Amino acid sequence: RTVRFSLSPLVSIRYNSLYFPTGATPMKTTKPGSIFIISAASGTGKTTLVSRVIANHPEIRVSVSHTTRAPRGGEIPGQHYHFIDPTKFEQLISEGAFLEYAMVYGNYYGTSIEGVKMLQDSGFDVILEIDVQGAQQVRRNLPEAVGIFILPPSFQVLAERLHGRGTDEPEVIEKRLNKARSEIEQSLLFDYVVVNDDLVQAEMDLVHIIKSHRLTQPQQQRFIENLLENS
Repeated sequence: RTVRFSLSPLVSIRYNSLYFPTGATPMKTTKPGSIFIISAASGTGKTTLVSRVIANHPEIRVSVSHTTRAPRGGEIPGQHYHFIDPTKFEQLISEGAFLEYAMVYGNYYGTSIEGVKMLQDSGFDVILEIDVQGAQQVRRNLPEAVGIFILPPSFQVLAERLHGRGTDEPEVIEKRLNKARSEIEQSLLFDYVVVNDDLVQAEMDLVHIIKSHRLTQPQQQRFIENLLENS
């Protein structure tokens, strides 16, 4: 599927209110942000890690995914996920509204094209917190996106985390553990790997990757051209 990023004025107004969290002001810049795909096996601590990054670095935003699963305790609609029913989700699929989508453990998850575009065009670096299946779709459509995989320090720690968070039934946990090995094998296809052994260190590693990407030559090309034109 060819992905085209274009917004009509009415769609821009709609998504500006939908995808910018309350109190978040778009950055005033003409330089679009970059897209970072962050994936991990379930229970690795990806969501906690990403939450820390965006809380401490206002220039980074996370794309709020759509899902058909029920909210978990403490999750806020529009902030953690856009919770919609399967019929609405399938309608959005037919409209080509998703950059990627997948069925995961019986529920749909998807990333809105317009939601990502609004953030990126406003100068924010955008994190896509998605599973490996969705990551593959994004890399096909947006090969310039940077892939980061979060690893657990061991399978034993991964199992302890899944049991400790108390959000899933035992049979679901068993399915997640069985799937973890194949998911971790996919880390070989990503640009960077971060081991989430110490949460503070993992956050620092993740931020360093994002900041260093801003200093690559393609990201600095516009500045170089302006500098030479005004020499």
